[in-house]
Amino acid sequence: MGSDFALELTVHAGAGAYICGEETALLDSLEGRRGQPRLKPPFPAVAGLYARPTVVNNVESIASVPWIVARGADWWKSMGTEKSTGVAIYSLSGHVQRPGQYEAPLGVTMRELLDLAGGVRAGHRLKFWMPGGSSTPMFTPDQLDVPLDYDSVAAAGSMLGTRALQCFDETVCVVRAVSRWMEFYAHESCGKCTPCREGTFWLRSVARRIEAGQGRPEDLEILQDIPNSIVGRAFCPLGDGAPASLTSSLKFFRAEYVEHIDQGRCPFDHAASHLFEEVAA
Repeated sequence: MGSDFALELTVHAGAGAYICGEETALLDSLEGRRGQPRLKPPFPAVAGLYARPTVVNNVESIASVPWIVARGADWWKSMGTEKSTGVAIYSLSGHVQRPGQYEAPLGVTMRELLDLAGGVRAGHRLKFWMPGGSSTPMFTPDQLDVPLDYDSVAAAGSMLGTRALQCFDETVCVVRAVSRWMEFYAHESCGKCTPCREGTFWLRSVARRIEAGQGRPEDLEILQDIPNSIVGRAFCPLGDGAPASLTSSLKFFRAEYVEHIDQGRCPFDHAASHLFEEVAA
């Protein structure tokens, strides 16, 4: 660009820990320590990597910079919405004809993205979908026309998050899906703070019990109560996002949880009633 400024890039390979998506845990990992979130303040912009002022961006943001420099800010702002400008990568996975990465202006709808992906797999219908990955509240087909920008998704009761759009058709047991997500967050919790460490453990335990056909009616109250001890009380957003799929599933599909408890098994798969014993063994 005609200046004497030179940029040096050093690439570090991550170890795949989910917790290192949190910026201060990422910095700890870069410094050779166990990836755990730091107490804030100070924020990274004040004292980050090796206690030096640090700005943490994701790869997608950095990849957009050359286009903005080349074509100008007005070109970038001509796409997207007033408050969420530009384009974004939407990762569409699950029960769709053509899963993959789709680049589209912010504000595109899930219905439009499904059209690009060829729709839900043949012979099936959409049951629920996650607008920003498993750490965001789920949506149903009623929200297919919600603009996928940060403000609109938040107003509809969820979060755009990582824009990892996961689609599930009517063959999926909501209780089983949520149970798997609770397993994931209990495993990926770094254990540094008590609300997340203990809360994700109990979410996993109770969800597993219900899916295995050993649930009790009072378990539904327990599942609604545990998030109150996690959300807003954890060191980092992992604790805030961990119960999101569960609490929203109770809102939309509470009847499936009741069915698991009343029948003493998973109505989608009779073999699921043996899951708890197998895992415990």
